[in-house]
Amino acid sequence: MQRKIRVGVILGGMSEEHEVSIRSAESVMSHLDQDLYEVFPIKIEKTGAWVFQGVEDPLFSPQSLKKNFDVIFPVLHGPYGEDGTVQGLLELSGVPFVGADTLSSAMCMDKGVTKEMLKGAGLPTPKFLTLDSLDIEKVTETFSSFPLFVKPARLGSSIGISMVKAQDELCVALEESFKHDHRVVVEEGIKGREIEVSVLGNKDPIVSLPGEIIPTHEFYSYEAKYLDENGAKFVLPAKISDEEVKTLQDMAKKAYLVMRCEGMARVDFFLCEKRGLLVNEINTIPGFTSISLYPKLWELSGIGYSELLSRLIDLGMKRQSRAYSQIEKLQLVP
Repeated sequence: MQRKIRVGVILGGMSEEHEVSIRSAESVMSHLDQDLYEVFPIKIEKTGAWVFQGVEDPLFSPQSLKKNFDVIFPVLHGPYGEDGTVQGLLELSGVPFVGADTLSSAMCMDKGVTKEMLKGAGLPTPKFLTLDSLDIEKVTETFSSFPLFVKPARLGSSIGISMVKAQDELCVALEESFKHDHRVVVEEGIKGREIEVSVLGNKDPIVSLPGEIIPTHEFYSYEAKYLDENGAKFVLPAKISDEEVKTLQDMAKKAYLVMRCEGMARVDFFLCEKRGLLVNEINTIPGFTSISLYPKLWELSGIGYSELLSRLIDLGMKRQSRAYSQIEKLQLVP
């Protein structure tokens, strides 16, 4: 009988999204096919300590990762987990892992870098400004009207985000975002529908049917996402035309490839009456809780949760095989 694949699921982390990561990881572990995989939780405490469960060598090192696991599934959100730091460590360890590599993770984590890359590729995005200091004058010079959204550049789950409706609210909003990151992104407030798609694959990705989020709060805040069970209404699939679906899927695939994503990502759009589709953000480790849109959209598109996880693991292992194949070719060069 063939040995089961040993999967290490990394959860927790040092960011403010620690609890969200745990909820996502618990959902992933409960849906992994028990006939195919042996599943081992690897918890990163808020202090940065790594806690291995059920393995021979409980002490953390890149060697212990390679020794104990066939593949790693990082289910981490925010800094020190989704931003390329853990991905770099996994690349050093030589163990296959699920999701984007170090470079792609770092670029997608920074909302300002993402928008610069998308803009450079000709993909439309909301007007934005990246700040590394509390420069209110620069904001007022860039934007002629309100509302604006002020966000930490490298944090997810809507933590530290403020909607600014007037000039006198701007300073407080910037100070709040700078509590979470030393870089802040200011964006124009968009009047439009919030549409999301899930993307799956390495060099030739596929895109799910779209879903629409209709927040019951003023915007899709942390509270609306995780604390209020009635914080948003999901329309699955989104009620848009076939032509709009095709355009959206093509744009999502282009954005995914521009940002050099592999494995998975969720791509978020605004659909505006006059400006059409605008790419808002790309999330390389989307939520995996029971109500998260990434798995829900794939289920809607014909790929169940357990099959989705198996495909992601297979994509991670195939990428590692490709990397080793390139190394072997280089070693043969005289």
